[in-house]
Amino acid sequence: MDEKLIKTYVPMTETALYILLSLIQPRHGYAITDNVKKMTKNRIVLGPGTIYGSLSKMKKDQLVAIIKEEKNRKIYQITELGKQVLGIEKSRIEELYMNFREANQHDEEGI
Repeated sequence: MDEKLIKTYVPMTETALYILLSLIQPRHGYAITDNVKKMTKNRIVLGPGTIYGSLSKMKKDQLVAIIKEEKNRKIYQITELGKQVLGIEKSRIEELYMNFREANQHDEEGI
């Protein structure tokens, strides 16, 4: 995998993370937005510029692909490369969580 690509996406923004997670199942832009809202309990609401700008960049970087076009909708899905990058980010987040838990064990008041 290209080191430049990894440096571009890891650490990953929440926007990129939730878009890639949403695209484990094929979805069009509006469905991605709805899914992100649902996953984050409305904490993250992606506007059209954000979602389509991100999808365009991710498509160029081959993290997502258009698998179908119907009427005025493009259906996107994560690629194998996208899954690899998502896996690297997952490992990074797991390491952060484990470090947090370990550090918190030594704090009597807890965080």
